[in-house]
Amino acid sequence: MLLGVSVGTVQQWVGKGLLKAWKTAGGHRRVLRESVDSLLRHGPQALIATAPVAQQLPVTPRRLRVLVVEDEPALLRLYQVKMSHWPMQPEVRTSVDGFEALLRMSECWPDLLIVDLQIPHINGFAMLKILSETPEMARATIVVVTGLDGEAIKERGGVPPRVEVLPKPIPFDRLLAIAAGIVQHSSFQIGVP
Repeated sequence: MLLGVSVGTVQQWVGKGLLKAWKTAGGHRRVLRESVDSLLRHGPQALIATAPVAQQLPVTPRRLRVLVVEDEPALLRLYQVKMSHWPMQPEVRTSVDGFEALLRMSECWPDLLIVDLQIPHINGFAMLKILSETPEMARATIVVVTGLDGEAIKERGGVPPRVEVLPKPIPFDRLLAIAAGIVQHSSFQIGVP
């Protein structure tokens, strides 16, 4: 396929209105070529720009929202297990690639974004560049957890200045401290759904 993503991802994009499509009498989706061309022409930024804006939450306490972008299933599961024991009981969402992560963010902007730089479809470098130009992410804390060293990161263009870079193996103590700092300086409450 031209977009280089799974059928399931395309179905999600159609369901969210990011791609225009129709159904045949047999129930099969047919995506309009113009819609695909538009997405290819405008690049990944179009995923955010055309996505419906997440509903404004009422000004009431809520849980910390965390989005983890990591392509290794075992590491994603480890994140989920470890974070389930954090005292602030964050709402954790996960994504295995940059396209999917951008879609999830447009549904519900995270307070804490944890990104591996070596992810498929849109790598972490490109994703961070897109997000640095996205006003909705201005208040989010972004952390990179990577196996790349500083020199390799610099050779690939680096990361935005406000992004903290942490090495693998995953430093959960530091991530917990970052999350606790966000909660301390915001209106989040422990255990509030």
